[in-house]
Amino acid sequence: MKKIGIIDYGMGNLHSVKNALDFIGADSFVSDDVNELSQADGLILPGVGAFPDAMARLSETGLDKFIREYVKTKPLIGICLGMQLLFDKSYEFRECEGLGLIGGEVVKIEETGLKVPHMGWNELSVVNPSPITSTLKTGDQVYFVHSYKAIVKDRADLVAVTDYGSEVTAIVARGNVYGCQFHPEKSETVGLNILRNFWSLIQ
Repeated sequence: MKKIGIIDYGMGNLHSVKNALDFIGADSFVSDDVNELSQADGLILPGVGAFPDAMARLSETGLDKFIREYVKTKPLIGICLGMQLLFDKSYEFRECEGLGLIGGEVVKIEETGLKVPHMGWNELSVVNPSPITSTLKTGDQVYFVHSYKAIVKDRADLVAVTDYGSEVTAIVARGNVYGCQFHPEKSETVGLNILRNFWSLIQ
């Protein structure tokens, strides 16, 4: 039976993600053990907090190297900070290297008169098709909480965006690597459908 592993590196919204997966009938487990996680058919990289702290935790545990190898053959989706960690680098507090799985960088949301952090429901605009957004349509709303945004190097990696005074990357995909800036586990039917799609693409 296929399983999703939820990566525990001490900075994730683990229980809400696990509860959402339970709700949609996806078999999952939470672990910080590379050997256990390697047995999963797909992984979720959650994350709440600061980018440099998260990368330090991943590096200390060897999870960074493990993730880079894992996605060569199996799918992974990053959520919120977990999505940002997929990129080359971030400028949150200081310049910090990321996992380098998607080209681009993470920068502070511009001052446009709107409140930062970007917190609450916002509409998605689909840019490119992806297996995890097969049920998604432009105008669907999801729940965001973030002060930094990802800028993709190659727009072919961009699946969906939202507008918050400027374009904000909402969903990315490259090969086996997927990412959502918003919280699908808090985004009601739309978010649960994205998790269902991820579950469906796992072999």
